[in-house]
Amino acid sequence: MKNILTPFEKINKNTKLFISLGWVFVVVLTWYLSSMGERHLFPSPQQVFQGLAELYNEGLVVHIGSSLLLCFSAIIIAIIISLIFSYLSTIPLVQPVAKALSKLRYLPLTGITFYLAILISDARTMQIWVLVVFMSTYLTTSLLSMVNSIPQEEFDHARSLGCNRWEVLWEVVVKGRIDYVIDVIRQNLAIVWMMLVTVESILVAAGGLGFLIKNSDKFMNHGRIIALQIVILVVGLLIDFVLDYLRKGFFRYSKI
Repeated sequence: MKNILTPFEKINKNTKLFISLGWVFVVVLTWYLSSMGERHLFPSPQQVFQGLAELYNEGLVVHIGSSLLLCFSAIIIAIIISLIFSYLSTIPLVQPVAKALSKLRYLPLTGITFYLAILISDARTMQIWVLVVFMSTYLTTSLLSMVNSIPQEEFDHARSLGCNRWEVLWEVVVKGRIDYVIDVIRQNLAIVWMMLVTVESILVAAGGLGFLIKNSDKFMNHGRIIALQIVILVVGLLIDFVLDYLRKGFFRYSKI
């Protein structure tokens, strides 16, 4: 018992599993107790499971697919933009532009959608670009930090092998940090997934998990709302797990 209460103490896998199961039990118990009585904080587990069944019968899988398609469309564009500016930030002419792009993360959603609405007429395209702006700003910030954290010794080593400046950029920054890039994308992906509810309300006809939450909230169906939040959390964690698995699978040295 003392070990699990001591800072920096190393514990075995069985103890970790026991602690995790203990916290799951605490969460479930708190949920159950909070749903009792006439005035309760959360809907009961029965209401949530009932809401989940209703959502499945109403095409939950289709809406998940719509949200994933929107999410991945935005991610691909954001990754391309962020990688270009982050890698080229090693060039003095491009560096101020890359830093300015990272500072755009302080812009509020209202300001972004206002200018995008002027430039873009199609609602689905607008959804994608709202997510692109959000993810590319945060992703560029993380990638710039990654580039700046590369030790000078790695650049010197590449130059000692006869590499010119562009070869140094390719070998050290691009090829040498692919595993870091995947990890940064995995961490910043949560921003796009979190913004889905807000962004999908721009175009209700396209459906998606955000639309389902908005619709459930309109009718005060709390069981469905909690069920949808659980679905969003599970799908997000699954995406995170897959990216982390791919990073460790393709770049085994990253686990060292």
